[in-house]
Amino acid sequence: MCAAAQNKSVCLLILIYGGHWPTRAALPIIVNIYFQENTMNKDQAKGRIDEATGKMKEVAGKVTGNKELELKGTVQNIGGKIQAGLGDLKNDLDKASTKK
Repeated sequence: MCAAAQNKSVCLLILIYGGHWPTRAALPIIVNIYFQENTMNKDQAKGRIDEATGKMKEVAGKVTGNKELELKGTVQNIGGKIQAGLGDLKNDLDKASTKK
């Protein structure tokens, strides 16, 4: 069960407890913690997609010798990094405000 729950603190908690939790009680806790920590907001998702798309354009431009495509890819990659960073910041601020 711990191998499937990619959160080591949850695995440790279950192992310390002895693994005698009823499955119906433990599974929602694991799933809830996993999704709370691993969901992305819209800025993070769009930024990561733009990063990947920009990198593909950049590489395609290098391979084909198309400097314009390479430049567009670089700009899109940097824009994606900025947007993903903004999404990360929003996510961190949201987590900090909910911990109070």
